[in-house]
Amino acid sequence: MSVQSVTLPRQPHAPAASDRPDRRLELAALLRGTSTTPFLTSAWQHFVGEEYDPVRFATATVDFNRAWDWDWVKINPRAVYYSEAWGSVFDPDDYVGVVPRQVSAAIAAPADLAAIRPLDPRTNPVLAEHLASARLIRQQLADRALLQTVFSPLSVLLQLAGLPLYPGAQVAGSSTSFTHEELLGSDSQLTHAALAAIAQTFADYVAALVAPVEEGGAGLDGIFYAVTGTASAGHFDKAAFDTYSRPYDRQVLDAVGDGLVVLHTCRADSHPEWFADYRADALQWDQFQPGNPALDTDFGLTVVGGVNNELFAADADRTAVAAQLDATLAAAPQRPFLLAPSCTIPTPADPDSLRRLRDAR
Repeated sequence: MSVQSVTLPRQPHAPAASDRPDRRLELAALLRGTSTTPFLTSAWQHFVGEEYDPVRFATATVDFNRAWDWDWVKINPRAVYYSEAWGSVFDPDDYVGVVPRQVSAAIAAPADLAAIRPLDPRTNPVLAEHLASARLIRQQLADRALLQTVFSPLSVLLQLAGLPLYPGAQVAGSSTSFTHEELLGSDSQLTHAALAAIAQTFADYVAALVAPVEEGGAGLDGIFYAVTGTASAGHFDKAAFDTYSRPYDRQVLDAVGDGLVVLHTCRADSHPEWFADYRADALQWDQFQPGNPALDTDFGLTVVGGVNNELFAADADRTAVAAQLDATLAAAPQRPFLLAPSCTIPTPADPDSLRRLRDAR
């Protein structure tokens, strides 16, 4: 499909920053158990047509978050930049949904694992682009906590090979003929060396994201760490996940230092219990997908969610978001939580539904 730029709707006046306490401190206090605020609210979407230019992407992100006055910001860049850093190529003018079509994969055969080496995020063109856009967003949203989205190393490795991140999904444009089992099992030493290279790269990238601007960093408050469908039994059982994901997840998360971490485990059967001992401040899973627990399940971390992200589609039933919000707030977790859609909202999204979410506070 041809790319069409996202047009953000004009919204009623949002409260000025001076009308509220420092929302960067609010989020940190809520996640660390020192807040009496019952919940903070946010939502995020892809800005198709704006994602391949750091200035346009930053502008779209700032406009969206200012228009809806979200309490905290998940920076939501194009879903393929993680693998583009190592040479996977996607067509910026041909999106399938919210993901650009793959032109070529960096790993065309399992032997290509040997080519995956650590990258310097400050000089790699793709990662440097996203550091630049993060700095621009930081400059313009000084009053909001900003979290950059970072995929797990195992997720990135699958994407580098043109393999689906979610069980049963298809990668548009991919000609990959081997499975993830064949990729990971062909040469254990090469597999772990590639995962270590990705983890080291993203650890350095995360450190740059949270470093102060005056020290050359982006000055962000932390990261939104996305474990895609790799925690699903349709991809990996617990033993395989612990082998190929857990040690590399921890390497990246440790690099956040004192920053904030919201961890997202995606889709159905996403096993949030696997992450209860991770270095994370908040945990999100899709409570509306099969095999996942209810939002009030206690894993010892702040929970994130409350409304099915699919209900925000432009053609969805507008009463459904209101009904779910009422149900969520009536049965809210006893500890403060982050009220948000269960995953990325559709592009475009229904303004009335977004307004209901915003006004829930």
